[in-house]
This record gives sequence, C-alpha cells and structure tokens, in this order.
Amino acid sequence: HTTRGVLGVAVPMATAVADVAEARRDYLDESGGRYVHVVADGSVGRSGDIAKAVACGADAVMIGSALARASDAPGAGHHWGSEAHHPELPRGRRMNLGAVGTLEEILLGPSHVSDGSMNLFGALRRAMATTGYSELKKFQQVEVTVSPAH
Repeated sequence: HTTRGVLGVAVPMATAVADVAEARRDYLDESGGRYVHVVADGSVGRSGDIAKAVACGADAVMIGSALARASDAPGAGHHWGSEAHHPELPRGRRMNLGAVGTLEEILLGPSHVSDGSMNLFGALRRAMATTGYSELKKFQQVEVTVSPAH
C-alpha cells in the first residue's frame, strides 16, 4: 500500500487488528464496560482477509476494494486508493482492479473463481464453520495461531 511503499511504514493487518482488539479489552476493564468497536481497514480484498480480521477481533471490515470489483459498481472495476491526495507526496490514484462479477456474486455468490474475491459472506460462514463457530461474536474470540510464511 502507499504508506508501505512511500514511507516505509507498515503493520500487517492481522497484527494491527489483534493489537487494537487487545487494547480494547483493557479499555473495557478500565472504563467500567465502555465498548469500542474495531474496524479493520487496509489490505482487505479477499474472503480470507475478512475472516482473519474478524478472528483477530474486528467488529467490521472495510471492503471498498472488493466491492469496487463489481461489474455493476459505479466504477466498474476501478477504485480510488484509500490514500488521500497530496501535492507534495504523490499518492491517491485510480486503480483498475478489474470487474470479477456482480455485487450480488461478490457478496453472496455463486462464485465462479476460487481466489477469494467472490461469495465473501459464504466464505466467512465457511471459515467460522471450519473452526467450529456459528456465532460471529464467538468467532471474534477464536484462538489465533501464527505460523511462519512459506
């Protein structure tokens, strides 16, 4: 993403969400029960990213890039990056993500590809079922194991 590419600063999405969710738990105790919602944003474009974000504690996930890939979206596969335009630090360009299907197919299926870009809701339900969860709130508390990248 631009922050990583231009500034050399980045934190992987799962790590960032997990750290914020942990801070939220501490704040919940310290504030006497005041709940703060965690919204995952950045590097979320496929169903696996959504499942990871929720499993790490996110209450909501920003999926603008995924939705922009709908053939019936206003941009028809084009998306402005999440970076704000600034005249002295070039960023914020229109990207062609390519249209992969209708909005309904992207959210609800059926999927005709296996890359995680379609049937986002079904994939989240499948990830929950695979790990033994049927409730989203319980899935947010799943024990996450980190394994080395291959």
